[in-house]
Amino acid sequence: MEKEAEQVLNLLKENKVEYQLYEHPPVYTSEEAAKARGVELKTGCKSMILKTKEGKFVLANIAADRKIDTKKLEKIIGTKGLKFATKEDVMTKTRCESGSVHPFGRLLGLETYLDSSVLENESVNFNIGMLTKGVKIRKDDLVRLMKPEIGEFSKV
Repeated sequence: MEKEAEQVLNLLKENKVEYQLYEHPPVYTSEEAAKARGVELKTGCKSMILKTKEGKFVLANIAADRKIDTKKLEKIIGTKGLKFATKEDVMTKTRCESGSVHPFGRLLGLETYLDSSVLENESVNFNIGMLTKGVKIRKDDLVRLMKPEIGEFSKV
């Protein structure tokens, strides 16, 4: 997990992205992360691994105060039967514990989807592969480094 965090920080440094690093006790939910970091819940980017019926894994990112609408995401991807990956699949695919996945699918070899709700804030904070570390960066830098497919697939 430490290696994944280093990989994310290196990606930020190599691309000259200004970031604020948060270190805190382990957090398992977006609410806990926001509280530990002293930020609004809506500024968090929640990264989730989902599995298609065909067995392909994708990375979906939504604002932390939202819930994913898998039916809308299925339409964007062009699949049916999207399910959350198991904790074991998350670890295998990302080398991260469930709840600590970072939003950079390109580092993980995964197609990456970004819900437009994440873009409603100037800055975004997210986990970097560990339950004890996160960063805050500008949303423009996030999009530039993610190279995601942007769509609307969240609900309140």
